[in-house]
Amino acid sequence: MEQERKINTVIECKGVCKTFDTPEGKHEVVRVLNFAARENEFLVLFGPGQCGKTTIINMIAGFEPATEGSITASGKKVDRPDVSRGVVFQSISLFPWMTTMGNVEYGPKIAGVNKEERKKRAQKYIDLVGLQGFENSYPVQLSGGMRQRVGIARAYCNEPDVMLMDEPFGALDAQTRYLMQEELQRIWSAEKRTVIFVTNNIEEALYLADRIIVLTNCPATVKKEYVIDLPRPRNLVSKQFLALRKEITGILDRWED
Repeated sequence: MEQERKINTVIECKGVCKTFDTPEGKHEVVRVLNFAARENEFLVLFGPGQCGKTTIINMIAGFEPATEGSITASGKKVDRPDVSRGVVFQSISLFPWMTTMGNVEYGPKIAGVNKEERKKRAQKYIDLVGLQGFENSYPVQLSGGMRQRVGIARAYCNEPDVMLMDEPFGALDAQTRYLMQEELQRIWSAEKRTVIFVTNNIEEALYLADRIIVLTNCPATVKKEYVIDLPRPRNLVSKQFLALRKEITGILDRWED
């Protein structure tokens, strides 16, 4: 069983701490964080605003070093960004002078993939996110939800082992956000990869996750873990869904315990 666990673990955080130096002194953001993400799992990191979720994603991505502890990806130490870990941010950071196709194929282009192969790969992921017909559109011509789909397709086009998503739908209106949650579940089901998804929205966490790691208030550490064994697509008003929502919300009422 121990050997099986190691094989299936894609991302592992062991004793991770993060402290920033500020003009007011040291600011501890993450404290002794331990968790693992498994192959093809949809893992949600759930916690209140400003608790350190984005810092955790940045450390896993390799943008920020841990102050203490270790982060490994497929057994290798994370010490820099790598195409094996794709990132989708809350802010929609597309190149405004590039079309949908240009944005999506950008990563493979920089990596030296030949034109025919990268366009074929980009088209696959444009189709996957439902943007066929918008290949030649510029970001300004797309809605917020469509721009975020381009961001998802761009991250997938690098064919990473892990997708890191930092509140990717947080800036969208409620209706678009719900539609994007449905789309993301469809995309993940069609193109299984490990996803680590950050949110402070309880319905979003329960709708998407195989497993939810509930984080404490800052400095962030693991408060509780939930395996979400509900059939997909999730029914947001089922007794099981509402019971889990109530239980986790009860924990949120006691962040300072």
